[in-house]
Amino acid sequence: MRIKIIYDNNARPGLKTGWGFSCLIENGTKVLFDTGADSETLLYNMKQMGIDPKGIDIVVISHSHDDHDGGLKGFLEANGNRAKVYLPTAFQEPTKICEGVYSTGQLRRFLGMKEQSLVVMTKKGKILITGCAHPGLGKIIDSARHLGEVYGVIGGFHGFSDIEKLDGFRLIAPCHCTQHHLEIKQRFIKQFREIMAGDIIE
Repeated sequence: MRIKIIYDNNARPGLKTGWGFSCLIENGTKVLFDTGADSETLLYNMKQMGIDPKGIDIVVISHSHDDHDGGLKGFLEANGNRAKVYLPTAFQEPTKICEGVYSTGQLRRFLGMKEQSLVVMTKKGKILITGCAHPGLGKIIDSARHLGEVYGVIGGFHGFSDIEKLDGFRLIAPCHCTQHHLEIKQRFIKQFREIMAGDIIE
């Protein structure tokens, strides 16, 4: 099981940055979660990381904001339109997408926008992967726990400030739109992992 960060506000040397998020989950089936803001940056980083767009089987879009679905059209062209695409409204409830990968189902923020996150089963436990966490990271965590105890969380945390709700997690890796990045890092020194485009979590 590998999680490869492809698109983020920050990037390792040799990769491009962009305001947005995308990662690839490899577990036999290859699942692309979000596509960043533009396909040019997404596909460039894929090439640098040795990822073949045609080898990706499934695309899951967390929510309909340009920084998460902006690269979708260009990616699908490079993919030959062979990947199955699950939009934010695809699932009402937590649903298995493929072996080891589940959607939380659509969750709503206060103003009604729908967003889904992913739960990935690993040997160490369940990893929650978020796009922007607009419905509230606490609400998303509660939904993910319907699938069992959560080992760690990766992705955009947005304005999440109830930091104590992360107590007990073994891996905490905020990126993209996380506003309280420093506070989370200072509180969870041992569990915190700095991630950006080019990183691989196994």
